[in-house]
Amino acid sequence: MARSPMSPNQPSPSSTAPTSRREFIKTTLGGTLLAAGAVHPPVRAAAPALPATFPLFHARGTPRELGRLHGEQAAGFIGAHLDYLRTTMRIGREELETRARRFRPLFTEHCPHLLEEINGLAEGARISEAEALAVNLRGVLGRTAGDGCTAFAIDPQGTADGGILIGQNSDMLPIVTTFGYVLHLQPRDRPEILMWTFGGMIGYHGLNRHGVAHFANDLGGGPGTRFALPHYPLKRLMLECRTLEEIEALFHRYPLWANGNYVVCDGLGRILDIEATTAGPEMIRDAGAGFLVHSNHFLSPRYATAENHARSAPDSIPRQQRMERLIAGRFGRTTLADVQRYLRKSERAVGGICRLAQTTDPAADWVTAGITVASLIADPSQGRLHVAAGNDPANPWVAYPFN
Repeated sequence: MARSPMSPNQPSPSSTAPTSRREFIKTTLGGTLLAAGAVHPPVRAAAPALPATFPLFHARGTPRELGRLHGEQAAGFIGAHLDYLRTTMRIGREELETRARRFRPLFTEHCPHLLEEINGLAEGARISEAEALAVNLRGVLGRTAGDGCTAFAIDPQGTADGGILIGQNSDMLPIVTTFGYVLHLQPRDRPEILMWTFGGMIGYHGLNRHGVAHFANDLGGGPGTRFALPHYPLKRLMLECRTLEEIEALFHRYPLWANGNYVVCDGLGRILDIEATTAGPEMIRDAGAGFLVHSNHFLSPRYATAENHARSAPDSIPRQQRMERLIAGRFGRTTLADVQRYLRKSERAVGGICRLAQTTDPAADWVTAGITVASLIADPSQGRLHVAAGNDPANPWVAYPFN
């Protein structure tokens, strides 16, 4: 059963944040990442203790104020994310900043208000502007391989209460769980937002006050990468939209550095899937089915080829097919509890929607294997984001409301 993320007896998120980057690494990551500026791979040691729930941070105001308040509350998470990036890419701080600065003109041209927010993030977290930009670039800095994820959307005709249910399992390296939190943003002149994010990223998965929500998957194969915007600012810009038409326009307007997929909805009860590629977007409609499911392989006729499927995650097709069967089996009477149960299915057989570690080496699991680090469901009609941390079925679902 979902519970409120905060109660009067709980400390505020900012009061529980680590006081320093070194302390955060020591207490939260089990000391397995090296200190700031490290350029060696992480030590293969026992996995760190992963959180059972995520903290909730709030920010309100101008772009600069949003970033500053976000940075102040999440400073430990941001510092640990930076250390993780440098460690896994085997580069020092100067090289990380140099790579990040290359993308600054793209933000200046396409989303200057987000660059202003990133600069506020740097002030709040007491890091350089280039470092704040780096955590919002993530894999693009090292051209790293993609993650997993299984996303879905069910339109009003498929649910018991006549509201949309949309969400995903976010599959990444387990250590990302230790950087994660829910962010509630109240911009001065743009829609209010609830998102699950991590380590200082100002654009990730969630919903806004107008009923727009989006969730995402990486894609195997397809058109090649190019120097252009990473997906993360687009994820935030989508949450500043009010309709599917506005979202579609974003993908026709902005160039992307790599391919990715988005399952989206709006407050008018409509759902859509967008395979966003470097050669332009491919729109996938539900064709009257009333639901959409996407994992990590292309579905659009243009790119659903054997070659691209061979470059996709090996469990992608079984995960998608399994989720489709589950939704179809209760279509027309699906409840929030149903989709919560679907996302937490964690059988070790290929096709388990909730991903367990993909290796049998306990010491390597959290370092090298993609697992479900968070299960996410948006209930736009109720204005809530439901989140379960990690892939442990004992972890509770927590309801994060706008109010």
